[in-house]
Amino acid sequence: MKPSPSWETVPELVRWAAERYADGEAVVDGRTRITYAGLGARVERAAAACLAGGLETGDRVAVWAPNSLDWIVAALGAVSAGAVLVPLNTRFKGAEAADVLRRSGARLLFVTGTFLGTSYVASLRRAAGAGPAAGRPLPALPALERVVVLSDDAPAEFETWKEFLARGDGLPAREVALRSAELTATTPSDITFTSGTTGRPKGAVITHGQTLRAYETWADLAGLRRSDRYLIINPFFHTFGYKAGVLACLMRGATMIPQSVFTVDTALANIAAERISVLPGPPTLHQQLLDHPSRGSYDLSTLRLVVTGAAVVPLTLVERLRDELSVDTVLTAYGLSEASGIVTMCRRDDPATVIASTSGRPIPGTEVRVTAPPGTPGEVLVRGFNVMQGYYGDPAATSETMTEDGWLRTGDVGVLDAAGNLRITDRLKDMFIVGGFNAYPAEIERLLVTHPDVTDAAVVGVPDPRLGEVAKAYVVRRPGSSLTSDDLIAWSRREMANYKVPRSVEFVPGLPRNASGKVLKRELRARC
Repeated sequence: MKPSPSWETVPELVRWAAERYADGEAVVDGRTRITYAGLGARVERAAAACLAGGLETGDRVAVWAPNSLDWIVAALGAVSAGAVLVPLNTRFKGAEAADVLRRSGARLLFVTGTFLGTSYVASLRRAAGAGPAAGRPLPALPALERVVVLSDDAPAEFETWKEFLARGDGLPAREVALRSAELTATTPSDITFTSGTTGRPKGAVITHGQTLRAYETWADLAGLRRSDRYLIINPFFHTFGYKAGVLACLMRGATMIPQSVFTVDTALANIAAERISVLPGPPTLHQQLLDHPSRGSYDLSTLRLVVTGAAVVPLTLVERLRDELSVDTVLTAYGLSEASGIVTMCRRDDPATVIASTSGRPIPGTEVRVTAPPGTPGEVLVRGFNVMQGYYGDPAATSETMTEDGWLRTGDVGVLDAAGNLRITDRLKDMFIVGGFNAYPAEIERLLVTHPDVTDAAVVGVPDPRLGEVAKAYVVRRPGSSLTSDDLIAWSRREMANYKVPRSVEFVPGLPRNASGKVLKRELRARC
């Protein structure tokens, strides 16, 4: 069913969905079940609280929390109040989150309490200072005026979720409607920070119009339906989890079942109990489902649509999903945050060999070319409505990444076949993928050399049977140091997100470099 063309911003979509699918089940989060009308009401209340707290159009609002109903309400409420959403990676440590908060100039932060045994509040307070200063809850983040903890408890200088929502209870509904009406298709809707080869996070700015057009296209190509029940394991802080998950469901009236972290047992239980029909995710997710020894005890018969990508997809995986689970549609796709998260996508009638060996063809309204003759690897370039407005506050990085005539340099190496299907063959920027998360060697290297006993470091991705790839570090120790690999790995776990942590360390007297001083990563990979 095609949605109404009357919406061109996210808040218009939310209101439209609340009316169009009013009695339909919108979100199932644990024991909480709400309809689309109920979701719309919660979003309006959150937006009112944002306005009551002084939020202005264009202010940045960050969310640092796992997939949940509260994440959806907080994010959509902030955007409905005119804010620009800044999702934060839940794998970040406090210093990493504080850096993005500082660089984005976020005025408001929604943060989870404890997740996976870690107090995010305590982590942030350690990184950014504890106790109010000059009217700010965190001294090291002067732009951040308010921190809302998505739980019933919060430090004195922060607010609980309940306290925050109560702020807007006396605000007339028309105030929220008037604020939302200020937004247009060209208004920025979100900034997704993604690391590059320099290791410095860069925020890709995407507008409301770009977002909605891209994921209406995604929903059409994937064949998402109103009757679908969508298990959203892809994290909301990632473009795909939020936009191909939450926003695509709003467009089609599908039911969202957010899962905060991937465990195969929880996923199997959710699929069976909630009659899941749509399950996007990286290949490792689907491989673990297929290989689980207790798979046969779960009813997985409702699964009909799987979308994967982000790594090489074995043909056997596509065939097993179709043959063993009777999944009607298996699709692969390719995207990056700088291109609204979507560049190419397979079509539903493509043969299994095309789906497994390529990432499909450019989505309508966009162009893809490779800086090499047909059939030869070259850098992948993208142009079209999906290309970002630029990197937030970083014109130099923007000009390096985007050409004057609108082409986005992806940094990925690929090959186009005669039918226009793209196959990603390498990563120009040395990025590798750990269980579906992008890991950037330069960023990991930058952190490793801050260790007092490390003078130089280089990181490469190496195969891993469970996660696809993991980091291996080649490290030059400071003379006289007795640093061990276990010591450095333990230190890394304290200083960086888990998916970035090297799983192995090899100490070397020096790194191989070319005449210009660049590390020869090819030689290091050959040693693995």
